[in-house]
Amino acid sequence: MNNSKKSTTSVSLKGYGIKHDNINYQLSPSKLQEITLEKKMGEEASSGALAVNTGEFTGRSPMDRFIVKDKITEDKVWWGDINIPFEPSKFDALYDKVISYLNEKELYVRDCYACADHNYRMDIRVINEFPWSNMFAYNMFIRPTDEELKNFDPEWTVVNAPGFMADAAIDGTRQHNFAILNFTRKIALIGGTGYTGEIKKGIFSALNFILPVQKNTLPMHCSANVGENGETAIFFGLSGTGKTTLSTDASRKLIGDDEHGWNNENAVFNFEGGCYAKVINLSAENEPEIFGAIRKGALLENVILDDAGNVDFANTSITQNTRVSYPIYNIDNVQRPSIGKNPKNIFFLTADAFGVLPPISKLTPAQAAYHFMSGYTAKVAGTEAGVKEPIPSFSACFGAPFMPLHPAKYAEMLSEKMQAADVNVWLVNTGWTGGPYGVGTRMKLKYTRAMINAVLNGDLGLYNYDDYHIHSVFGVAQPRSCPGVPTAVLSPRTTWADDAAYYTTAFKLSNAFRENFKQFEAYASEEIRRGGPQRYAF
Repeated sequence: MNNSKKSTTSVSLKGYGIKHDNINYQLSPSKLQEITLEKKMGEEASSGALAVNTGEFTGRSPMDRFIVKDKITEDKVWWGDINIPFEPSKFDALYDKVISYLNEKELYVRDCYACADHNYRMDIRVINEFPWSNMFAYNMFIRPTDEELKNFDPEWTVVNAPGFMADAAIDGTRQHNFAILNFTRKIALIGGTGYTGEIKKGIFSALNFILPVQKNTLPMHCSANVGENGETAIFFGLSGTGKTTLSTDASRKLIGDDEHGWNNENAVFNFEGGCYAKVINLSAENEPEIFGAIRKGALLENVILDDAGNVDFANTSITQNTRVSYPIYNIDNVQRPSIGKNPKNIFFLTADAFGVLPPISKLTPAQAAYHFMSGYTAKVAGTEAGVKEPIPSFSACFGAPFMPLHPAKYAEMLSEKMQAADVNVWLVNTGWTGGPYGVGTRMKLKYTRAMINAVLNGDLGLYNYDDYHIHSVFGVAQPRSCPGVPTAVLSPRTTWADDAAYYTTAFKLSNAFRENFKQFEAYASEEIRRGGPQRYAF
């Protein structure tokens, strides 16, 4: 590479064991894009965005995520299939092998930080093998000023080596890829996968341990925005349920689209400096803010371009998990700094592929705790090999893969904050209506937006029996009317052609809720246990 494209190396990596100085430090996104194109590692879209293929992995690999079990973590982490323990000695040996590999590579290094609230700031150094991975880090973490860089002292380090393949039999991994957190050494070690989401989720997982344990602050897998009245809305939800879409609203300022903390001063702060949005079926009509954010500086992943560089957002030939990352300032209407106060409404988003949950319902405090610990959405046919019909999918706290502590800890903290702030909690089904996936249709985005706007504008009012109907299976309160939404849509049963089929399916899902919640019963109060469906179908 021409040296004119390399920044002045103002960082040494010798403390990490990297002996060479073939290091590109704090390169601009335009330089990183230029290098990526020169190395033929990506293409430029007609919008000016950079498009790359992440290779074998187009999403996270949960079974290959590990946490080093040491004095810091052994008695605090909720060990199991989600938080898989890794031996300290195995980590040290694998780290040395990765560093030896990187000693033969040109590297891209970025100093950045997480947490918009400076009282919780985590300084981070990201060491990347690929230039476009470093561009992702620029987009997704918060960018220090030149003045802040002068005395920058990273607390955590992300070491990202997509080209390094582990030997499972020797290295202690499950297969050749891995993402490992070490809280003693404060390192997130990632190898064998080019999927960039592992970079940000590594730091998110670290904060999900550090903030509750050390700072009594609740970390949340959510998006958030704030209205002109200063009231913050929080949107919890798993991938594909609409967190990014519904929080990106021209009438409200975006705080962030994925990861936040709720501190002791009743403020919500963004962990990140950018957005990482799914782009499957993206259109300028339905999601104008996100569509407009895809321009120079944005990084598209696993999309298909035509000969003119136009993105075919409907093409899922590589993956359904097509993505874009961009700095948050690519959205016009953002909150600066990314902090909101006075949370007043929380939305739990679920894409119910069974088509039986109401499109919106109000939850009691006990129901809110139950649904938070459950974290329900559904897999639909075609998303995974062998999936022929909807399958319930539960992810505690709407983000179990990133939560090192027991879900009850996060639920307890959320309940305390909800009660202290007098927050209303709503369950929103962005999934199917009129029948399950394959029979019914996806809930129209304009209806979901109308329901959320009605909540935020106060049009749905406070709970009373005259305005709401109690769902006979799930016990949630569904409104009888909502501005901008046909009345028939608000009752899922009336959208089905067959009452018997509706109730059979509803009880099937309620039974799945109850079975899943058995793992939490020993940690939940009787009140919370009664916040879920109360009957089995016989």
